[in-house]
Amino acid sequence: MADAIDKSAVRNAATVIVVRDRDTTPAILMGQRGSKAAFMPNKFVFPGGAVDAADADITLAAPLPDPCLSRVSEDATPDLAHALAAAAVRELWEETGLILGEKADWTGAVPDDWSRYAATGHVPTASALQFVFRAITPPGRPRRFDARFFLVDADDVQTDLDDFTHAEDELSHLQWIPLSKARSFDLPFITEVVLAEVEARVTDKAPPASVPFFKNNEEANLFLRIYGREQAMEEGPRPAAADRPTV
Repeated sequence: MADAIDKSAVRNAATVIVVRDRDTTPAILMGQRGSKAAFMPNKFVFPGGAVDAADADITLAAPLPDPCLSRVSEDATPDLAHALAAAAVRELWEETGLILGEKADWTGAVPDDWSRYAATGHVPTASALQFVFRAITPPGRPRRFDARFFLVDADDVQTDLDDFTHAEDELSHLQWIPLSKARSFDLPFITEVVLAEVEARVTDKAPPASVPFFKNNEEANLFLRIYGREQAMEEGPRPAAADRPTV
């Protein structure tokens, strides 16, 4: 008999924050998880999910740009950094029906998880992804993820921003939420923290000077900042106990 899968083990994941009208009335794309979901039921979240095995083998029209690539690679192999970027594109497509890609034909076999995307006539690209946050779910949760958050400007999406008809059913009530009103929704704590980071620099289209990292494991609860290969990760001011991430 095959060993049971440990669903509490930490899985690598990619989350996508799409922002539109960032210079005028910025809004972000979110949806609501189902009431029976094992992880964050009923919460409004950004599109995203775990990296699939096939994501490492997907050919990207363009890779993650630096300095984002070097920062993702701070604690990831090149294959994992590539897979995270591919997973971000795939999860955005699966959960919203929006496409990050370039018009072109696929070469070679198409993995099952990518068949609907490939049928649109696009190949994925990571050139628009901006690495802005990382967080590991604390121990004791029914699901744990090492999630890298990527910010995307809606101008880089290739499809109608208001057409969610191709989305799968994992998220409901998909909508563009004004950034100024997002905190009135039922959000996970870590999403509120990420929103604060996005709001603070929403009109700045350059990559952040460093990437916040909430590292939660059995030994410690740490707040770090990632600078990339040129500088090691440094520990930043630790949030007060009430402000430390719990999900």
